[in-house]
Amino acid sequence: MILTETLKKASKFFPQKQAIVCGGRRWTYREFYERINRLSNSLTTFGVTQDDKVAILLPNCHTFLESYYGITQVGAISVPINIRLSASEIAFILSDSESKVLIADPAYQKQIELIREKMTGVKKILWTGDGITPQEERDLLYEECLKKGKPESPPETPIHGEDTAQIYYTSGTTGRPKGVMLSHKNVTTHALGTIAEIHLTDQDVWIHVAPLFHLADAWATWAITWVGGTHVLVREFDAKTVLETIEKEKVTLTNLIPTMLNLMVNHPDAGRYDYRSLRVLLSGGAPIAPEVVRKIVETFKCDYIQTYGMTETSPYLTLSLLKAHLKQLPEKDQLRFKSKTGREFIAVELKVVNEKGEEIKKDEKEVGEIIVRGDIVTRGYWKLPEETDKSIRDGWLYTGDMAVMDEEGYVTIVDRKKDMILTGGENVYSTEVENVLYMHPAILECAVIGVPDEKWGEAVKGVVVLKPGHQATAEEIIKFCKDHIAHYKAPKSIDFIDALPRTGSGKIQKKGLRDQYWKGYEKKVH
Repeated sequence: MILTETLKKASKFFPQKQAIVCGGRRWTYREFYERINRLSNSLTTFGVTQDDKVAILLPNCHTFLESYYGITQVGAISVPINIRLSASEIAFILSDSESKVLIADPAYQKQIELIREKMTGVKKILWTGDGITPQEERDLLYEECLKKGKPESPPETPIHGEDTAQIYYTSGTTGRPKGVMLSHKNVTTHALGTIAEIHLTDQDVWIHVAPLFHLADAWATWAITWVGGTHVLVREFDAKTVLETIEKEKVTLTNLIPTMLNLMVNHPDAGRYDYRSLRVLLSGGAPIAPEVVRKIVETFKCDYIQTYGMTETSPYLTLSLLKAHLKQLPEKDQLRFKSKTGREFIAVELKVVNEKGEEIKKDEKEVGEIIVRGDIVTRGYWKLPEETDKSIRDGWLYTGDMAVMDEEGYVTIVDRKKDMILTGGENVYSTEVENVLYMHPAILECAVIGVPDEKWGEAVKGVVVLKPGHQATAEEIIKFCKDHIAHYKAPKSIDFIDALPRTGSGKIQKKGLRDQYWKGYEKKVH
C-alpha cells in the first residue's frame, strides 16, 4: 500500500464531502484532489522526479496538506521543516536533504533571504501567500503555479511500499539534526493502525493544532483522508481560538501536545464553549501529568487517550485505551489507567528490557528501556549509517525511554535516559516529580531537572510558571512535594520564571534549562 491510495479512496467515495476548512475557506474532496493534481503537475514541469526531495516550510495550512500529497504523487520525498528553526538550521536541512524545491510561507521570508546564497541546490521556491516580490528567477507564486498546472492526475509513478515517502529531521538536541526516513509502508501501516484503534470514520472532524511538520499531528493527514473525514486547520496555537473552533466546526477529535492541553483547560474562558461534538482527545509528544488528565476529562467531558511515540516510528507506539474489563472499574481507577503511557499500538511489537536485554517484571517497580520493532519503524537515518546502527540493533529500535510495566501490559514512562537525575546514589525520575508539582493549585507549568551539587552530585530543581493571579513560595512548594513523594525526590530548590523554553513542536525543552545551570558550574570548576 502506498500513500497516494488514501487520497484516491477519499476522492472516489466522498467527492462532494467537505475535506478542508482553513481560514474561512472550504474545499470538497474533489476540489482538494484537483488542487493536488495541479501541484503535482507543476512539480513535474520543474524537473522533480522520483526520489527528489521537496522541502516544506509552512504553518498549519491547507497548502501543507496539499504539499504532502502533491509531492508524494510524483514519487518525490517530503522534507517538512520546523518553522521555528534559525536560518542556518534551515540551510543545513535544505543542503543535507538535497532538496530541489522549497514550498514556503511568506512569514519565513526573512530566514530565506539570509541563506539564499547557501541554497544552491534549491532550484525553485514556491511562495504560498501574498506580499512576495520575486528576488530572482527561482521565486514563484504557489497559486500561480497551480493555475498553470493541469487538474488531471499526473502520469503514474511506479512507487513501492519500501520507497521513502518523508524525511523528518529530529530537533538535534543531542547533536546535529538527523533525518528520519519513513517509507510508504511505514506511514500507511500506521494510518491503518490508527483507523482501527481510534475507530476513525467519515463522520470525524479533525482539527490540526499541533504543528504539521511534527508527527504528533502529521499522521492524521493520511488517516483522516483515508476514511473521508474533515480536516480543520488552525494556523498557530492559541488556546481561545482552538476552543472556539472546536465548537464552531463541531470537531470530534484531535491529538494535542500536553502543554497545549494544559493551557486550554486553564484558560479563563474554557467553560464558555460547547464541546458536545468531541468524542475523544488524544495527548502525545511528551509525558502528561495525571492532574492535567483529570482536568481534561472534567472540562471537555469526552474520552481521553494518552499516546506515546517517536518520529522514528511514524509515530505511535502506545495508546492508553482501556480493555473492556477495565471499563468496569470505578471512574478514579479508569483515570489512573488512562493517565499511563498505554499498551502497545496494534501495528508494533514492544518490550521493556533491562541492561541485560531481559524483559522487566510487570510490577510497576522495575525500570527498563522501551524497545520496538514492526512495519511502522524507520529503516534508519538519512546518510547516517553509524547512527542507524546505534539505534537499531538486531531489528529492534532502542528508544532511550525508561519505563515500568503493570500486569495488564500498560507501560508508564518514567523518564528519558538523559533526563534521569542521579542524586546521592538514588535515581529520581523527573516526570514523577513533575506530576506532583502539577497537583499544586498555583502551578501552571513546570519542569524538573538535575543541577550540579557538590554534596549530592546532582540536586533536584523545580522550574515553575505560576498561574495568573496566584502566588506561592519555594518553601511551600517543596513542602507540598515532600507531602506526596519521598523526601529525596522532592526539589531542593525552586526557580520561578515567566515562561518555559519550548522546542519547535511546542514541548517543554528541558535541555535548554539544564544547560544554563551546568554551563555556569563547568566554568566554576575549570
